[in-house]
Formats: sequence, C-alpha cells, structure tokens
Amino acid sequence: MLEQILQSIKYFQPETALVVSFCLIVIADLFLKKRNELTSYLALIAILITAYFLVQQGTVGTQSIFFDMFAIDPFSLFFKAIILTSSFFVILFSIYSKELQGRPKGIGEYNALIIALTLGMFLMTGATNLLMIYLALELSSLTSYILAGYTNEAKDSSEASLKYIIYGALSSGIMLYGISIIYGLTGSLDLNTVHQALVLQSVNQAALIIAGIFIVVGFGYKISAVPFHFWTPDVYEGAPVTITALLSVASKAAGFAMLIRFIKVTFIDPAIGNLGPGMWAVLRGFDWNFVLAVLSVLSMTIGNLVALSQKNLKRLLAYSSIAHAGYMLMGLVVFSNEGIAAVMIYFIIYLFMNLGAFYVIMLVADRIGSENIDDYRGLGYRTPLIGVSMTIFLLSLTGVPPTAGFIGKLYLFSALISAKVFWLAIVGVLNSVVSLYYYVRVLRNMFLRDPQPNAQPLHFSNMEILILLLLVVPTFLLGLYFTPIVEYAQASIGMFGVR
Repeated sequence: MLEQILQSIKYFQPETALVVSFCLIVIADLFLKKRNELTSYLALIAILITAYFLVQQGTVGTQSIFFDMFAIDPFSLFFKAIILTSSFFVILFSIYSKELQGRPKGIGEYNALIIALTLGMFLMTGATNLLMIYLALELSSLTSYILAGYTNEAKDSSEASLKYIIYGALSSGIMLYGISIIYGLTGSLDLNTVHQALVLQSVNQAALIIAGIFIVVGFGYKISAVPFHFWTPDVYEGAPVTITALLSVASKAAGFAMLIRFIKVTFIDPAIGNLGPGMWAVLRGFDWNFVLAVLSVLSMTIGNLVALSQKNLKRLLAYSSIAHAGYMLMGLVVFSNEGIAAVMIYFIIYLFMNLGAFYVIMLVADRIGSENIDDYRGLGYRTPLIGVSMTIFLLSLTGVPPTAGFIGKLYLFSALISAKVFWLAIVGVLNSVVSLYYYVRVLRNMFLRDPQPNAQPLHFSNMEILILLLLVVPTFLLGLYFTPIVEYAQASIGMFGVR
C-alpha cells in the first residue's frame, strides 16, 4: 500500500506543487502583513513551477494512480493547461485591480484561495472515482464561495456569496444522493467498475436513470447550464471581476472535463462506436442524447434572450456564459471524438476572448467606477485601444470571422452536421444571431454615441496594456491560424485514459 502511494505521488507533482504553494503563501502572508501584495508574485511563481511539472507529467502517458481514483492522461492535461493559464491571467489581473488592492485586509489569503481553487479544479479533471469527483467538486466549490464574497464590504458581494452557497449546497446534496444510488446498484464507486457492472449485470433501469439525472444536476450547476444556472448572474455581478472571470472560464472547463469523463467512462459502450443512440447501451430505454440536446437548447436560448435586457456588463456576460455552455453542450450531444474535440477547441478560444472581455470591464470600472453599458458612451474615441480590443472580444464571442470565436463555433457545428443533427445546428446558428444584438449594443455605445460632456481619456500602465495584448492577439490570430490547437485537441481526446 505504501509503495503504491509513493509511486502515485511521483506522477502527482503538479498537484503537489499547488499544495506546497498554498501552504507557503499562507505562511508568507503571516509575516508580510504590511507588504502582503508580494504574495501575488509568489502565486505567479507557484503557477509557473506547476506549469513546469505539468509539462513533465505530459511525458508519462496514461497512468491510473492512488488506487484508481485519479487518472493522468492527455485529456486531463489539456484541461489542466486551460485552468492553469486562466489562474495565471487572473492573478495578473488582481495585481492591477483597484477593487482588490484597495481593501484594508490585503490580498494574501485571496492568492492562497486562488491556488486552492486551482488545485480543486485540477482534481476535477482527472477524478475517476465518484467519491473523488465529489471531493474535488467540493474543494473547488468551497473556495469559490469564499472568493465570490471576498469584497464583503460591498452588499452585493455578500449576497452573491450567500446565494452561491445555497445553490451549491443543494446541487451537491442532490449529486451525492445520486452517487449513493449508483453505489447501491453496482457496489462500487470506481467509474470503470461501475461501467462493467452496468454492462454485465441487470440493474434497475429506473433507479439508474434517476441516479444519472441527480449526478447531472451537480455537473449542470458547475457549468451554469439551464435550469441549474440561477446562481450565475447574481454571483458574476457581485463577485470581484477577477473571480467572475476565473469562474466563467476555469470552473466551467473543470466542470465539462468532469462531465465528459463521467459519461464516457461510465455509460458509453466503446464496442458500439462513436455515434448514435446505441453508444448509450448501458442505459437502455432512455434517450440521453435528447436530454443533453434539451439542456443545450435551453441554455443557449434562455441565456441569449435574457442577456438582451441587461444593462450591467457583468450580468450580460453572465448570461452570455450560460449561452456558451449551451453551445459547448452541442458537442456532447453528438459525443463522437469529433464532438468532444470541438468542445476542447472551443475552450482554448473561449479562454482568451472571455478573459479579455472581463479584463476590459475591470480596467474601465477601475477608472470610471461603473459597469453599466450606458457609461461606455464614446469609449472607443476616448481610449481607442480599449474600444478596439473590446470589439474584437465581443465579435469573437458572437462567432464573427475572422476572429477565433468563428473557428470554435465552426468546429461545433461541423460535428453536428457530420452526425446529421441538423436541427440543433440550426438552433445554434439562430442563437448566435440573437447574441449579436446585445454584443452590438456595447459596440454602438463605444463608437456611435457621443461621450459624456466632461469625459476624459482613460490612461493605463504599460503592464496593463501588455496583459491586454496577450489576450487580444491570440483572439484574433487563432481565427487565421488555428491548426496547432486543433491538432492538440484531437491528440488529447485520441488518448483518453480508460482502463
């Protein structure tokens, strides 16, 4: 037993680095009370060290560690890279955020919590045991609750944290009940063993379907899919912009990674092939493709329609995030390798364009003290770089060529057309057209409306401009040259770790 644990730790270096970094940042915060902004740089160094170990982890192939509770494979490494990159950018954002730096309590514990949240999301990507899935989800959720209410001096921040906890506790409880049903039916919590039991044994299908739905509730909450989305707009509006950005990208990526692995390992019969209802052979008599399609359509449609009436940019992007969860669920409806790869490609692009949009909101809010769309009047003329950058991000979120967002949606729609799910592709295209309206509202205010009479140009430091360019350039260039990310995604799904 000890030998296996030591052997597992050898493959667990990135996660170990995050644990050690968390402890060091907490200790450093105790001794740097007057200069605890230095913990931000410690957190950045910790992420770079973790990235080094992540590259090393990529050379070991596919491994199952800690008594088959956690998998090391290219699929999990792909999502870990997205999560780590998001955390790196968010910590950079935080260094220049007046919303955070102006707090009397400092930022040391904030950075420690970011590292802990990153660890929880890492564990979510590779969990192959239902108990491990639940524990990883709880670790990331508990740290998210605290971070969402970190600026607790603001009323909406405390309200956001409380709502987040209530919805999170309810969905976690429902998910745990579903896990207990599966354990009762199969006698195991290991996903591969559960799969074998479902294939070889005759289990109560009604109980299995109920258990599956209950577990999907937990996943749906994490990815902000309708009807499990009610926490999203209030939390996104009340949380610090930096945390909103992290939740919208990294937390969603971890949730999708966990959902894909759960479905693929537990319910998909690899002997039947990639496409068609037959692949769900272990869940006979229940059309899961249709259930996922309904969740996708509801998320896209409700997210886009409600966003039309929003005046606060953070709430607008919250509903936009719900809609984008619907777009990505389209790839899961097909659940071919092409569909899953399309979701992974979309996440790389979504990272840059969504983080970029939130970063612009943070920069502008720090200068004008508002996140209202009407207060962006004439911003494109007052500060052209900000106006052009926000235009690129919003057009990419819409899916307009030649931005990277067009490539992401192109691969999703191609997967649907290849699987002959034409009706869902049409719904997706129509929803993209709807989304164009509320994104253009922002552009109209920036370029087609005169600024306030006493409005002054906004000024930014060289480092703030550099961070902005690090997000703008990939959002544009990946729309022109996207072969590397496509090959990376396809290679990662082709080596999905299943024992």
